[in-house]
Order: sequence, then structure tokens, then C-alpha cells
Amino acid sequence: MSLVATELERHGLPTVAIRFKRKAAETLPPRALLAQFRHGFPDDPPNDPGRLLSMMEAALSLLEDADNGPALRAFEPADSSA
Repeated sequence: MSLVATELERHGLPTVAIRFKRKAAETLPPRALLAQFRHGFPDDPPNDPGRLLSMMEAALSLLEDADNGPALRAFEPADSSA
């Protein structure tokens, strides 16, 4: 995905990646949301659409400042069971 994001960025299209390891998130692409969930559970926990929506909103919010250069933000989920 980083190669695709890099090429899209080179052509002026901002991208965001959701990464699960800090080291990978610190390299490419310029904007990444760090979501440190259990391996094999990319939207941990399963069957929680509210939490998934908040993760997608957090990732897309990185595009609001796309002109300000690289950004790495950790995903801090709200308790969607409340």
C-alpha cells in the first residue's frame, strides 16, 4: 500500500493509511493513523460499527491538514458500548 500511496502523493493526491505498527507508520505514507490492535483484528473488536466509524473518521480527518506535511496520529477509540 505504501508504494501506491507514494505514487498517488507524487501526483498530488493526498492519502491516509491505517497502520498497526509504529515503525511502519513512521516511514510511509505522509499521513497515517496508528491503530494498535491485536494481530489479525484490524478493526478490533469485531462487530462494533460505532468504533469502526470513529476509526474511519479519525483517519479521514488527517486529510483536513493534508497541505501541512506529514502527520502521524494515534487512534484513541471512545467507548462505543456506552
